[in-house]
Amino acid sequence: MIKVGVIIGSTRPGRNGEAVARWVHDLAVKRGDADYALVDLETYALPHLDEPQPAGTGHYEHPHTKRWSQAIAALDAFVFVTPEYNRSTSGVLKTAIDFLYAEWADKAAGFVGYGLNGGTRAIEHLRQILATPGVAGVGPQVALSLRDDFEDFSRFRPGAHQEDAVGRMLDKLVPWARALRTVRS
Repeated sequence: MIKVGVIIGSTRPGRNGEAVARWVHDLAVKRGDADYALVDLETYALPHLDEPQPAGTGHYEHPHTKRWSQAIAALDAFVFVTPEYNRSTSGVLKTAIDFLYAEWADKAAGFVGYGLNGGTRAIEHLRQILATPGVAGVGPQVALSLRDDFEDFSRFRPGAHQEDAVGRMLDKLVPWARALRTVRS
């Protein structure tokens, strides 16, 4: 079965990303079309790029990098749940991506953004970042507005139409993940 990691792209205190990722995960699990797992960057405590070798070499020195590598290598696809900070994704998510290279290659990604404008600019930036290690981003994405999908900008209350958006994204993600699995083998 395809393994999809729902990556919580923020470690900020009081973050909205955990509630959003749990919602996506719960919707996804009901589908029964893949094995979905939450991947919380907070549990990996990755510092700012402390590996002496570039990620492309695959030579990792630190235990936290090896643990992160194993987690990402075991997955066939990703759903990135990202906040939008200053027209981009979070620094911690960018750092987590930069720690690895081959582990991302030839895998599929879906995107769920949140912010004042639905996190769309963060998603577009993530698509550019992930293109280099060879992650294939699917077209449908989920844009959650802090004004419309959150109460007081902090309590997650997605509009009913957002469930359909998640479904459309996963409808593309899972087949792409299956197809890219054959490329990796």
